Parts: sequence; structure tokens; C-alpha cells
Amino acid sequence: MVHDIPNPIVLQRADPCVLREDGQYYFTGSYPLYDRIVLRRAERLEDLQAAEEVTIWTKPDSGPQSSLIWAPEIHRVNGAWYIYYAAAPDMSVTRPEPDVDDTFNHQVYCLECTDEDPITGTWVERGKVDTGWDDFALDATSFVNDGVQYLVWAQQEAAIKGHSNLYIARMENPWTLATEAVMLTKPEYDWEIQVYWVNEGPSVLQKNGKVYLTYSASGTGIEYAMGLLTADADADLLDPASWTKSKDPVFTSAPENGIYGPGHNSFTETADGEPVIVYHARTYTEIVGDPLWEPNRQACAQVLPFDEDGNPVWGKPQPITRPAPTSVEVLPPEGMNV
Repeated sequence: MVHDIPNPIVLQRADPCVLREDGQYYFTGSYPLYDRIVLRRAERLEDLQAAEEVTIWTKPDSGPQSSLIWAPEIHRVNGAWYIYYAAAPDMSVTRPEPDVDDTFNHQVYCLECTDEDPITGTWVERGKVDTGWDDFALDATSFVNDGVQYLVWAQQEAAIKGHSNLYIARMENPWTLATEAVMLTKPEYDWEIQVYWVNEGPSVLQKNGKVYLTYSASGTGIEYAMGLLTADADADLLDPASWTKSKDPVFTSAPENGIYGPGHNSFTETADGEPVIVYHARTYTEIVGDPLWEPNRQACAQVLPFDEDGNPVWGKPQPITRPAPTSVEVLPPEGMNV
């Protein structure tokens, strides 16, 4: 059965993450002021926009997590809820070594909730997820394959040109790595380096004996696009040789549909079990003010069909069918500690 999903599913939420659990959709994403982590819940994807949004964590006024709270993701592992997110101590930009690209100072952090309801439950800080580096790290996602939990994230490594590559490690528990990080992909193709040299925003879909790992690359404008790595589910996922990288992007801007820069996706499913790709995108190309504070990356979703051979048919981002802001300048409040 084909489902037409009204879009946007949530307005002005970049880096959208949707988790379907117990017949409910849980949604989180980057809050435009980058100062909190929010959750909302609904029985249908199209009801998420109207659902109450609850703040479950707010950044402190100082310290390593006091600025730029980015890309939270909600996961459920062994009956508990986890949120992975990136945070920085300030807004300063650093260069880890000479000739290395400038980045912010983000690291990956983890929250845990062992209550049944993550909306009303208590969230506990499990602290920084030590990736093995002190350099720029963000966009962590997690998945369980054959009973083993893995973490995949974007990480800068000074010896490699660019802002971030993607790494994978097996986990000892949801906030501790059990193995050293292994690089799976770095920016290398022309479409990955249009503005910045980045591979970021990984997400995992497991289906038909395969592990599909999507990621986003290049920049935050019309050039933003999604790439793909594929591995057999029974392969050694910590071996880079187990993964095949597509040379071309699989999901790109569709000017004919008025959608630009789709990326930083997650995966969920319909009530019938059809895979759904969730992503953010803009509906125009002219940005007013600093793109960092421009909130109009809308959270969208569409069914991801598979062909007769069991392969995903990525297609194009579809036109929006709900009203969305067209242009707005939003800056952080004066004096705000970001």
C-alpha cells in the first residue's frame, strides 16, 4: 500500500529523527536556537506538527555542553531510551593543526531514560561518548545488528583533509565504545566537496539482509545531498571492505519540485511496515542572514519503495503539500550564551 505523507511533517526542525515504537512516532530534531532537546509524539506522521513539543533537556549556561546543541537522535536499546547529540563549549572555531580545516568544538554526548514514557520520564546525562579523539565530532547514530550495538558518527581527523569523515565502532554499552573507531568513508567525489569537505548525518536502514548507511555531504545549500554505503548484514561491519560506497548521490535537490538541499535523514516506517525516509530540506535558495540561524529547513518524509530485486528506489524529494515559511531572518537573542 502506498502512503502519501503530507509535508512538512514538522516545520523548522533540521536534522529530523523519527523513531516508531509501540505504535507511536517519536520526533526530535535540532531546535533553531540550538539550546535544548525536544520531543514530540503522535500516532501518525502527519500529526507530529500539531503534537505538543516537550523540552526534555536544556543546555547549561557554561561548560562543555553550553553551546550549539545539534542533531539529537532518539533510539531504544534493551528497553531503555537514548538520545545522542552534539554539543560545544562555545561558538569559537578552531583549527586542530596547521593546514586542517576550521571547525567548531563539538563532541558527542548521550542521555538515558529508563522510564517507560520518554516524554514524561527522567533523562540522565551519561556524558561524553569518547570517540578516541578530542577533535570535532557530531551526528552520532546507533543501530543493533545480530544483537550487537554499533555507533556511527562524523569525525574530523587531522591527517585527512576536510571537516568530517564517517566512523563506526562496536559499543560496550550505549555510551561507551568497545572498539577503536574505523573509518568507512571520507569526502572524495566532486559532489561531496562542493562547499565543504564533509561526510555527516549518518543513518541506518536494515532490510532484505542488507545494512544501508546513508550520509549527507558538501554543504547546507542546494548542493547538500545524500550518499550511500551498503553492506551485507552478516558481514564484518567493522571492516571497511565489507561496505560498498555509491559513487553518485542517491537523493538530491529537486528544483522541479521546489525542494533544495535534502539531507541529514533518518529512517522510520509506516504502520504497515513500509520504510520511510525522513529528511530536512529548504523550499527556496535565497537565505536571509547567517545560514546557521536560518530556521527554514523543514522536516519532510516519504515512503521509500523497494524494487523486485529488493533494492531501494530513492527517487526524488516530493513537493510540499502544507504551508511552510518562505523567508525569515532569525538571529539568537542579544547576549544569549550560545
